[in-house]
Amino acid sequence: MNRDEISGAADVPFPFTETAVRSLLSWYEKSHRILPWRDTGNPEDVWISEIMLQQTRVEAVKTYFTRFRAALPDARAIASCPEDVLLRLWEGLGYYSRARNIKKCAGILVRDYGGSLPEDPALLRKLPGIGPYTAGAIASIAYGVPVPAVDGNVLRVSARLTGSREDISSPAVVRKCTAWIQDLLRFCVSAIPGFSAGNLNQALMELGALLCVPNGAPSCSACPLRSICRADAMHDTASIPYRAPKKKRRIEERTILVIRDGGRFFLRRRPAKGLLAGLYEFPGFSGHLTAQQAAAAAKFLGFTPLRVTPLPEGTHIFTHIEWHMTAFEIRTAELSGNLPEGSVLAEREELDRFALPSAFRTWTSWYALRKA
Repeated sequence: MNRDEISGAADVPFPFTETAVRSLLSWYEKSHRILPWRDTGNPEDVWISEIMLQQTRVEAVKTYFTRFRAALPDARAIASCPEDVLLRLWEGLGYYSRARNIKKCAGILVRDYGGSLPEDPALLRKLPGIGPYTAGAIASIAYGVPVPAVDGNVLRVSARLTGSREDISSPAVVRKCTAWIQDLLRFCVSAIPGFSAGNLNQALMELGALLCVPNGAPSCSACPLRSICRADAMHDTASIPYRAPKKKRRIEERTILVIRDGGRFFLRRRPAKGLLAGLYEFPGFSGHLTAQQAAAAAKFLGFTPLRVTPLPEGTHIFTHIEWHMTAFEIRTAELSGNLPEGSVLAEREELDRFALPSAFRTWTSWYALRKA
């Protein structure tokens, strides 16, 4: 293989050269963002941050990561953390199964690996919540193992570099891109003294996040890889990459009941499986109910309504579902301690203590701002 030319194992050759690799790594060294989980030397920081970053923006994750790691600084602390406390730390990030998988994973690490993450990507992939991308990120960034970490940013960069018009959401394209990056890593290990696989993976991701962006025009003039970018050469960065249109989200109409006596609120726990599994909620019913129907629904739950008051409407977007919610406050006589299993009574100032999903933030914020 020519020292300054890398040919891909897949049917479309990867256009990297050693010069381009060095240019990319130099750009990354000067331009990468300072992030609380980056360059800490702690493999757990890579693990936790990568799980948090799934489906979540970097800016949103920063605060959550710092708070989470302050409360749970290692795998042993995570493994022994009560689920309610864990979910409260996670509240607002959504996709709560990620938090539960972190706890399951931590338990396995304590039991089988002395509390530390293994270096082997194959072992990492066997752990709860860790797929090929996260395993590659941990192995390469934390341990320097030359394995790919292919996320959406890397797929977009790769599509533009190669000029590919294939659907980057296709599993076949992900596999092809992974093969390209693996070829690139093998070349760099043999050709570049002191090469860091973690830095190259992060450089590709950072390039996609900062310059080769998904929304709006890429900053091609500042790109360290412009000389080898086929999409730029074809003046076609607007249509590359191609991603098949997503299915439309299903709209669900719901009615939320905020049931309270003078000072306490009724919260019930959702089922252990399914959407928002195991989290507390204000009770909800399908459809947009009238005030009279809302009162009947409260009676069905075992409460005697004294007054029914409309509350602000709310909307919450999940991956595949969109909730359009009306809401009513149901004032009752003093709530008794004889509650359905898994339910609790919470004082207004205690609402923040429970893991209430952000789907109900319209009403937790409403009561936080109101005094009565």
